[in-house]
Amino acid sequence: MLEALITELEVIEDPRCEWKVEHRLIDVLVIAVCAVLGEAESFEDIALYGRCKQEWLQRFLALPNGIPSHDTFRRVLMLVDPEAFERCFLGWVQAVFRSDKDVPRQIAIDGKTVRRSFDRKHGRSPLHLVSAYATEHGLVLAQRAAEEKKGELTVLPELLDGLDLCGCLVSLDALACRPEIAQQIGRRGGDYLITLKGNQRKVHAEVRDWFATNAFALGGSLRPFFDAFDDSHGRLVRRRVFACPDVNAFATLNDWPGLAAVLAVETIRGVNGKGKVTAEIRHYLTSAKFPPEMLAAAIRNHWQIENGLHWVLDVTFREDASRVRERNAARNLALLRRIALNLARADSTLKASLKGKRKYAGWDDSFMATLMAG
Repeated sequence: MLEALITELEVIEDPRCEWKVEHRLIDVLVIAVCAVLGEAESFEDIALYGRCKQEWLQRFLALPNGIPSHDTFRRVLMLVDPEAFERCFLGWVQAVFRSDKDVPRQIAIDGKTVRRSFDRKHGRSPLHLVSAYATEHGLVLAQRAAEEKKGELTVLPELLDGLDLCGCLVSLDALACRPEIAQQIGRRGGDYLITLKGNQRKVHAEVRDWFATNAFALGGSLRPFFDAFDDSHGRLVRRRVFACPDVNAFATLNDWPGLAAVLAVETIRGVNGKGKVTAEIRHYLTSAKFPPEMLAAAIRNHWQIENGLHWVLDVTFREDASRVRERNAARNLALLRRIALNLARADSTLKASLKGKRKYAGWDDSFMATLMAG
């Protein structure tokens, strides 16, 4: 993995004035990757890690002038083009992480805000990052930055174009519920599973009314194809999934390409011992002609991007605590965290949590080498 990563990173153009350069760009970036994998959270942490591990780093890096200072790490990550860095990340992921083409794959796409990256002085809102996440392996496939939550739509087409979607089920939230997004996924050989909410007012109203009459009303003829109880996490949850057998029943969905099914998911939750019960109904559009059980599982699997990526970045990598406000540096640091996450998740030699693996990598050079080598 290290060789593939270095090969991709070497493509990045050094933005510094040549006569001022004391440390090679590839050295700075590789040290940063190792440091973040070893629990570094700031530029000072990265420089400290480099100084502590200089003897080990010299085994595979040139380091002509020793370890860069924290100011050098900060300056380099501010100057490096984040879009070029994101392209290198995408190339690295495609080169070293390969899935079995015969097994259906799900890619969940969603955005996350780096909450403390706002800059009141320059009137900038917090950085918003859109990630593509492979749910079966817990790996980040790509990252793009948007100025705000609503800006996800501007970067989503570019994100989709960079991914290998052949044979994949792409799940997205309601913000991406647009026929042109569905068409783009279909053109690239994938299927879509998109949440339908009130931002598509007419479509949502028609679908909601149809299921209210045919599935949830007393005497409704439509029966659920999935009905199961879950009593984990201190609560009892019943999930029922319904599918409309005829998509032509909806006049407002005529322009949706390849639409195969319209789904409704009813979730009834009861907190054990409190007597409080809540019910929620969500609707989905999909082009996938999967067995019903697979569609029900895919709807639940989409939330792995929240639990397996966003929550991990916030809690294990402390991303929301980062006060780096310069846009390029914040984007590049976020990408370093995702590289570290992929390296730790791909390891099967140590039975430990992600936090445990990162601690061990910071303490033990041989284990760090194992993670970097893949």
